[in-house]
Amino acid sequence: MRLVFQGKTKDIYALADGNYLMKFKDDATGIDGVFDPGANAVGLSILGAGKSNLKMTKYFFEVLKENHIPTHYVDANLMEGTMTVQPAKLFGKGLEVICRYRAVGSFLRRYGLYAEAGQPLDGFVEFTLKDDARQDPPITEDALVMLGILTAAEYKTLKDLTVKVSHLVKAVLRTKGIELYDIKLEFGRIGADQSIAVIDEISGGNMRAYQGDKYLEPLVLEKLILE
Repeated sequence: MRLVFQGKTKDIYALADGNYLMKFKDDATGIDGVFDPGANAVGLSILGAGKSNLKMTKYFFEVLKENHIPTHYVDANLMEGTMTVQPAKLFGKGLEVICRYRAVGSFLRRYGLYAEAGQPLDGFVEFTLKDDARQDPPITEDALVMLGILTAAEYKTLKDLTVKVSHLVKAVLRTKGIELYDIKLEFGRIGADQSIAVIDEISGGNMRAYQGDKYLEPLVLEKLILE
């Protein structure tokens, strides 16, 4: 294996067969020691978070497979805390697509003049650039197309996939009496035909979920969903 990338929450290794190995870490994004899935820096370390996020990701990627939604997932080794994935080409230097069902986090910080905390949102889809130095700025469809990051058709595909995936995750959580407030997804092009697929992870590390008015930390969420 050859280390090709050290990320905030995962390290990525190139494998001899052309696939990649993602090693999940216990580091989590946050501010001043408080977990925040929308933060741009590692803010704390949570013992067991890496394997917890991997378990959730494995589970949800298999749900997506059952629903014929393409992902880069190949398999996972829960004991080692690793996931094997197909190589994926990013859009630009990376996009994050957020689906919001409640006004929290950066949405509330930006639009607090009009929005109230926890206000219901109708699955609002928001694109942001992966750019830590500029605090992951939101970007419109027109700007994405003009900058050559994606085409109008690709924008529609990503938005439609985001809604479909988010609704599936929301439905799973609802069966456990849990409400999904928002979820952050990533996409890339995979395979010989460079088809668009969900990449990275789907876990407590990239969503906000509540039970009543209680926010569920990632490890708590994983136990409620999978046990």
